[in-house]
Parts: sequence; C-alpha cells; structure tokens
Amino acid sequence: MNTSERKTDADLNAYVDDQLDGHKRMEMEAWLAVHPEDAKRVEVYRKQNEELHNLFDSVIDEPIPSGLSDLVMKPRASSRKPSLMRIAATLAVLVTGAGSGWGLHEVYDQRTNPRLNAPPTFVERAVGAHLVYASEIRHPVEVAANQEKHLVAWLSKRLGSPLHPPHLRSAGYNLVGGRLLEESGAPAAQFMYEDNAGKRVTVYLRTYTGQDTAFKFFHTENASTFYWMDAPFAYALTGDLPRQDLLNIAHTVYEDLAP
Repeated sequence: MNTSERKTDADLNAYVDDQLDGHKRMEMEAWLAVHPEDAKRVEVYRKQNEELHNLFDSVIDEPIPSGLSDLVMKPRASSRKPSLMRIAATLAVLVTGAGSGWGLHEVYDQRTNPRLNAPPTFVERAVGAHLVYASEIRHPVEVAANQEKHLVAWLSKRLGSPLHPPHLRSAGYNLVGGRLLEESGAPAAQFMYEDNAGKRVTVYLRTYTGQDTAFKFFHTENASTFYWMDAPFAYALTGDLPRQDLLNIAHTVYEDLAP
C-alpha cells in the first residue's frame, strides 16, 4: 500500500477490520493522519460495525430454522415462493454478515474487485437510466404518480406481465412516477421515488425467464445498485446512497413484491 496513492473503500474497510499487516497498517495510519475526510469515514465504518454487532451478534449463532433451510436448499418449484425465500435468506445473510465491511466488498463490490464478472446488461442499463433521469428537474418521468393506475396498466401491457410499483413510504420515499425504457430491443420499465430531501432512487424492471435468483451488489462512482432476478422479472434498485441505506430499501422492495 503506497502512502501516495488515494485509498479506496476496500483499503479503509480492510484497516477497520484488521485485515492489514503491520507495515500496511502503519502506512494507512500515516495516510489518515493527513487526510481527515478518510479518517472520518473510518470512524463511520467503525461505528457502523459496532452498531451491527450490537444488533445481530446475539442471533449469529442461532440455528437456521429447518423450514427456511429446506426452502433455500430445495430446487426451484413452479411457485414463486421458494425463489423469494432464497432471496430473503440472502438478504438476511447480507444484514447479519454486514459487521465485516471488508467481507462485503470482497463478495459484492465489483468496482474494487476486478476478479468478479461484469454485471448483467440490464444492471448497466438500470444505472445509466438512473443517472440520466434521477437528476432531471422538469421531466424525470413520463407518467406521474397521480396517474399510477394508468402507468401500471400501460407498463404491464408493454412488458407482458402484471406489475406494480413497490410502495416505499415506510422507507421514506414516495412514488414520483415511471417511464418505459428499451433494452436490447425489448421493453423495460423504471419507477422513480423521492424522499423529503429530494433524494431519488429508481427501481428498474425487465422480463426474465431464467432460473437464477442471485441477489448482488454493484457499485460505480456515482451510484450503487442491488439487483436480483425472480421470474417473470429482473429487478435493479439504484441510488446514490450508502450501501446499508440502499440495502434497507431493498428489503422494503422485496417485502412489497413478495406475495
């Protein structure tokens, strides 16, 4: 670790989680001594770790309920419920394992971990659409939330399956509206939400017929995305938010979409 090179989130998390050897640790401490913004981020990560440990350490060693374990391990059935349970189990692992920021970077952060494959095309499209439209002042959506019934009927018809915009009021976000998008010649949809401070997140949907139900994280310089597939749709939740805040909203999206 060169003290003249800017430190990434992965470097800072490695320091917080005692993953650096003595020499690299001293280099990092020298860097933090003259870079107060990074030092402040380190303190935030430490506080977050402490809070997560306080919340979840008591349940980490509890056995996984047999019913949940069976659902996670069983092959996908015709019902949507098993796949949603697998996604729920992944969300639970993300939350209870979030005490190690380094571990999460190692698994989910594709920006700082070039060994991982690039995200699916629909994720790149979702991020691009978010960056274009979430910053738009006068025309962020095609159809506003006051025409939600029309918006849902129109997008459901174009995508060929019934859909509805998730309700995120419990997470502090209200529906702004939505729009029709295009991905590789096929229709896709974007729903946009905004909190009282004007911060926006988007949920991108496109049709999906595969069997994969993985729940993953993708990060770029300007936005972060949690994405997953659960037929008949693939979903991408995108926002310029801290990872944990976005994960909390992902929980809300999942719970609202679950039958």
